[in-house]
Amino acid sequence: MLDSVTKSERRRLIGRRVVLAVASLITVLCVGLLLAAIRNDQAISGNLGEATAHVDSVSWDRTIIRFETSDGIVHIPANGVLYPGGLVAGDLVRVEYDVANPELARVAGRTATLTLLPLGSTALITWAVAIGLLWWIRHRGRNATPEVQTRAPAMSGK
Repeated sequence: MLDSVTKSERRRLIGRRVVLAVASLITVLCVGLLLAAIRNDQAISGNLGEATAHVDSVSWDRTIIRFETSDGIVHIPANGVLYPGGLVAGDLVRVEYDVANPELARVAGRTATLTLLPLGSTALITWAVAIGLLWWIRHRGRNATPEVQTRAPAMSGK
């Protein structure tokens, strides 16, 4: 198929495929993150432990907490707490954790449903941008394709 197309058509075809691949990859990542959040919630709910945690630090990528389990061991989950929105260093907060794996903890009362809005928005914006790019690639291709014009036969006078 690519043998009979021009260089510009080949570039547009590759461009369309790249746009679709990137948008699809981002969508798959969003779905994967949602499924991971649901799995984490199920693990915590299936082996539920509760504690009061102290928020040690808050950064853009994680919120570090410290809490004591019922057996008296202090845990500081290396990956932070799930669903930390609105927490500030120094806060005391109720957490739920997986008794079998106390490294897996979430703020009490918060679930994977909190991920629906950001992940859904990310996927929606991604596809809006992708559709815009695909339209632009197609529109640009139409304008770049020279149209063959035929001349009307000359009318001879008398």
